[in-house]
Amino acid sequence: MNIKSVVFLFVAMIALSSCNNKQEEKIEEVATLKNANVETKTDINAEKEQVKQVMKSYKDAIQNLTTEGTLELFTKEATVFESGGSEGTYANYLDHHLGPELEHFNSFIFSDYTVDVEVEMPFAFVTETYIYTIDIKENKEKGIAPRIIKKKGVATTDLKKIDGKWKITKTHSSSRNIRKPPH
Repeated sequence: MNIKSVVFLFVAMIALSSCNNKQEEKIEEVATLKNANVETKTDINAEKEQVKQVMKSYKDAIQNLTTEGTLELFTKEATVFESGGSEGTYANYLDHHLGPELEHFNSFIFSDYTVDVEVEMPFAFVTETYIYTIDIKENKEKGIAPRIIKKKGVATTDLKKIDGKWKITKTHSSSRNIRKPPH
C-alpha cells in the first residue's frame, strides 16, 4: 500500500467515525424526547372534564343572571361572535352586551343541553347545543311588555391551556326559532 492510500484510508476512517458519533447522538436525542413524552403524557379524559367544567361555570353564571367570575374564564384577547356579528373581546361583550342585557331578565334557562369536547393539547374545541328560555322583565318606561323567548342554540368555543388552566380564546353562538312540526 502506498502512502496516498494509507492517508486516504485514515481520512475515510475519521469521517466514518464522526458520522457514527453523530448518529449515536441523534439516537440518544430521540430516546430522550420519547422519555420526555412518556413523562408528560396527558390524561385526555381528565382534560375534557376540566374543559367541561369551564363551560359549565360560564353556563351556570348566565343562568344565575350574573357575569361574576366569568372574566377569568377567558383570555384577555378572547373574541366573541354572536348571531352573525362580532362583539369584540369578551371584556367588551361583558360591558356593552351581556352584562346590561342580563339586568332585563327574570330568568335565563338552558335545557336539552349537550356538550362535545375534543382535546388536542394545548387546545380544546367545544360544541354545545341547547334550547334557551329567557323570561324578559316588563319595563313600562321603555314600553317593553313581559315576554318569553325560547330558541334553539348552538355554540362553538376554542380554549387553550395556559399556565395549567383552560381559558376560552374564541366563542361563537347562534340561535334560531324553534320550528314547530307540521300538523
